[in-house]
Amino acid sequence: MNLAGIYHRPESEMAYLYTKDVMHIRLKTAQDDITQVLLLHGDPYSLHSRPDLPKFYKHPTPMKKIHSDGVYDYWQAAITEPQRRLAYAFELTDQKGGQLIYADKGFIQPTEQKLLDDANTYFRMPYFQDIDAFHAPKWVEKTVWYQIFPERFANGDSTNDPTGTKPWDPQTHPGRQDFYGGDLQGVINHLDYLKQLGVNGLYFNPIFKAPSNHKYDTQDYYQIDPHFGDAKLFKKLVEQAHQRGMRVMLDAVFNHIGDQSPMWQDVLKNGQNSKYADWFHINRFPVTYTPTDNFEFAKDATYDTFDYTPHMPKLNTANPKVQDWLLDIAGYWVREFDIDAWRLDVANEIDHHFWRRFHNEMLTLKDDFYILGEIWHSAQPWLNGDEFTGVMNYDYTGAIINHFIKHELSSQGLVDRLSHQLMLYRDQTNAMMFNVLDSHDTARIMTLANEDDQLVRQTLAFTFLQPGSPSIYYGTEYGMTGGNDPDCRKPMNWYPDAKAIAMHDFVRDLIKWRKEHWQLIAQGTIELTALNDNQGVVIKRRRNNQQLVAVFNTSSEPLQVTLAPFFAQGFSNGILLPKGFAVAALSE
Repeated sequence: MNLAGIYHRPESEMAYLYTKDVMHIRLKTAQDDITQVLLLHGDPYSLHSRPDLPKFYKHPTPMKKIHSDGVYDYWQAAITEPQRRLAYAFELTDQKGGQLIYADKGFIQPTEQKLLDDANTYFRMPYFQDIDAFHAPKWVEKTVWYQIFPERFANGDSTNDPTGTKPWDPQTHPGRQDFYGGDLQGVINHLDYLKQLGVNGLYFNPIFKAPSNHKYDTQDYYQIDPHFGDAKLFKKLVEQAHQRGMRVMLDAVFNHIGDQSPMWQDVLKNGQNSKYADWFHINRFPVTYTPTDNFEFAKDATYDTFDYTPHMPKLNTANPKVQDWLLDIAGYWVREFDIDAWRLDVANEIDHHFWRRFHNEMLTLKDDFYILGEIWHSAQPWLNGDEFTGVMNYDYTGAIINHFIKHELSSQGLVDRLSHQLMLYRDQTNAMMFNVLDSHDTARIMTLANEDDQLVRQTLAFTFLQPGSPSIYYGTEYGMTGGNDPDCRKPMNWYPDAKAIAMHDFVRDLIKWRKEHWQLIAQGTIELTALNDNQGVVIKRRRNNQQLVAVFNTSSEPLQVTLAPFFAQGFSNGILLPKGFAVAALSE
């Protein structure tokens, strides 16, 4: 038995309340080392206070191996305890029949009766505190998002266009400083289009006053950028979106602020005597940097910035005045405009103390508020239920792209990577993750796929079957192309040809069946299997008596499949072609 491969951590993603009365318990063991895990569990006080009851360790619950990631096996059991307090340990059997019990005291022999009768031997959940559990807003489970980069979605009011606005051309290659006149009225004009597409969540990149086209260099958080509209227009947008069953999420950058903001301008003017001097991380006065040919780069700024961008000084969120200011901003857009969610840029570079305050403030205003952090790496510290609801799930969708699009990851490699990611978080957390294949920060999926629409459709279908809330980047439904920023921010294609319309119709149908099966996808179990010889991947989703099975052929050869799919591509008479998929509903 590989003792070094055995691991459990109480009150974490490995032991947590799934519902008010149901605990999920997980154990990690070295892959293929352990053949059976039994969970010994019960009321800890019963061991000495209830001699009339059978000893709970004599009535274990078998644990199920739910995932493997190439290094570890992951076991899970769902249990209840009437007294809402729990002691538990794991009885392990290895390939040779050897047995050990793994508990809070370490490894013990199954025959050590004295230790088995001691409540302090066991891992503990002292009491099922529902207030400490991860509470996910249920509406997110059934949401398909649509990401809008406001400056490039639609120009609904040419009277507010910036000076030098360029003609609306979906085929153009935008420069970093270019403007095309997109605005909030343009979004309002296309709400019925979005409703017809089927999306029910709108995620806006920043809409606040800022000098750039992307608005991540905020100048005034209390003002809509005048080139986008005004507060009255935004309130109308939110109301009309809500009338159509769409939630609204805004994007905020609380890590830094634009150098045109009044606070930073005051620092430039008054130096260390500025009342805002401690609002920033200033290493020495005066605040200076050496300009370079790259507007967004300076290596010698005397203050901390986002990346090396001198025009984005980093805020000191440990300062109570900064905290109060940011929290008032966040609350203002909830109170006055009834937004439903915040997406938080560069969220990992801000202290946890602030995010805990932020979480409490937002949920006080709306108990089903969604808080999404932009984090590109493993995010467990932010996802314990007291900071973020979910994060931009780039690691997860990156693995999908690396297999389906780039062919850098084998079928088994994909299964291993996704399994690893799923085990980093609680099940209800996985359902809250934000699944994006492309965004304003990445190359468009159609460009990554060398404009192979079949490959893009296959990748989208696979992604829509995953735990988490899927997001469509504006124009992806029309197969828009574009390399990395700023090329991924082309003006929306409102002049689709036949190929683009066909992609739109596919995405519309995909959204429709995802919404029809949202409970199964959000709340059901997931089983991922790699086909032999790198032929593809099988997904099984189960919930109660519901079951979906999907086969994805990612090889270069036809694949024989015994299914009667209700949604498919490249499938006929039991043969699944390369780049094809087949999704079927099965009865238990």
